[in-house]
Amino acid sequence: MNALIYYITYPTLFVISRLPFNLIYLLSDVLYLIIYKVLRYRKSLVCSNLKLAFPEMKDEEYIGIEKMFYQHLCDVFLEIIKSMGMSRNQMLKRFKIKNVDVLTQFEKENRSAFIICGHYASWEWMMSLGYHMKHLGFGIYRPIKNPYFNRLIKEIRSQHDAYMIPQKSASDIIRKKEENNELGVYGFASDQSPRPTSKSYWRTFMGIEVPVFNGAERLARELNIPVVFGRIKRLKRGYYELEFKLISDQSKNTSENQITDLFTSWLEEQIKEDPSQYLWTHKRFKHARLKKEL
Repeated sequence: MNALIYYITYPTLFVISRLPFNLIYLLSDVLYLIIYKVLRYRKSLVCSNLKLAFPEMKDEEYIGIEKMFYQHLCDVFLEIIKSMGMSRNQMLKRFKIKNVDVLTQFEKENRSAFIICGHYASWEWMMSLGYHMKHLGFGIYRPIKNPYFNRLIKEIRSQHDAYMIPQKSASDIIRKKEENNELGVYGFASDQSPRPTSKSYWRTFMGIEVPVFNGAERLARELNIPVVFGRIKRLKRGYYELEFKLISDQSKNTSENQITDLFTSWLEEQIKEDPSQYLWTHKRFKHARLKKEL
């Protein structure tokens, strides 16, 4: 069944990836009407998340953000498919890096680096980072259940000089690479909603107390790997800019949760500047009420 779904779907994905950008965004406008107006995809979750994060807003403000978010979501979805057919020059033109030296300084020091970011703007196009540096770039990801689509995603990203490491084995793989002096840059989307345990780190995110993912920080402190924040911003439709902000170049000297706290604070600031670019269909607050039960 997985193979059948893949081989039926792939020709459509291939055709979309070869469309010019003006048609990509025309298609996105149509998809927006279907996803938002007809199917109402996760609309109740998006509304709930926005009301939790911005309790002071009025109903018309929520609706305005909702509409812009779904338009952006459709753009990002099609841009991921479009990246299958994008050339190096197209990617470099549409995904700019403002200050890559904040990251590449560690190449000169023969050190690896971690990038932590949120599901904001075009986090997927950050896979093109390999065009700007000597180190190999790796994205920590959760494999897709359909093995055919999982392979396709890996192929798309490797086309733009990015390689994937499964989340569950990431720590062991990175430790092994460091032992062998195989240097790299590792990207973590660190705004996930980890399953809470009695040892979880809880803190507020957008005013709501939730368990926070701090696996990247723990590994960075253990291996003394520098950590930078990847701040992605949409300049206009189909154009993005990535700015790096140093969190720590001596992670082993930071206090517990210092890196995670700084990342979370910077991500919150970014979301408040333009809420429409954050992934509100993500169940970020699903464990908010469980702390007292642990």
